[in-house]
Amino acid sequence: MKKVGILGGTFNPPHLGHLIMANEAFHALELDEVRFMPNFIAPHKDVSDASVGQRLEMTRLAIEDYPYFQVEDIEIRSGGVSYSVDTMAELTEKEPDSEFYFIIGGDMVKGLDKWHQIDRLINLVQFIGIKRPGYEAETAYPVQMVESPEIHLSSTMLRQRASLGKTLTFLVPEKVEAYIRKERLYGPERDAAKSKETPS
Repeated sequence: MKKVGILGGTFNPPHLGHLIMANEAFHALELDEVRFMPNFIAPHKDVSDASVGQRLEMTRLAIEDYPYFQVEDIEIRSGGVSYSVDTMAELTEKEPDSEFYFIIGGDMVKGLDKWHQIDRLINLVQFIGIKRPGYEAETAYPVQMVESPEIHLSSTMLRQRASLGKTLTFLVPEKVEAYIRKERLYGPERDAAKSKETPS
């Protein structure tokens, strides 16, 4: 069986915390690959500021130097609200020779009981939780916890920094930062550009 890690998210933008999580799971579980899976529309998150295409391109740029990382665009192609259980049911049907490991942050473990059709989902994947200080990883569901270097990053924080013109260096991959600057995402330049495009 091919061992495939899945790391889902909005990736708005992808940052070094995402890469560290994927890398730690890859080595701890001896996976064959980890796929970064951007949502089309996440059930519980606002994915404003960057388009679907821009988030997908940033994800590709973030991982292109690592051959064991891949982009999984199934939810982008499917469109609509992305529920993990539907996605993983489709993937397991398409790839019966693959065993899927669903990677989540340690802060998400406690809330697994609120996931859509979680009892069905745990029969499709094995959950891998990346430990985070300050969060309890107690759950009634089977989750294998993985140690990881501590890093406090969030896409929300990075969008806020970009909006204030602050540096993103060492927080996102260089290619992602360059893309954000080129596309004028998140920051004042983006808002100015949009206002010029809107007729008064």
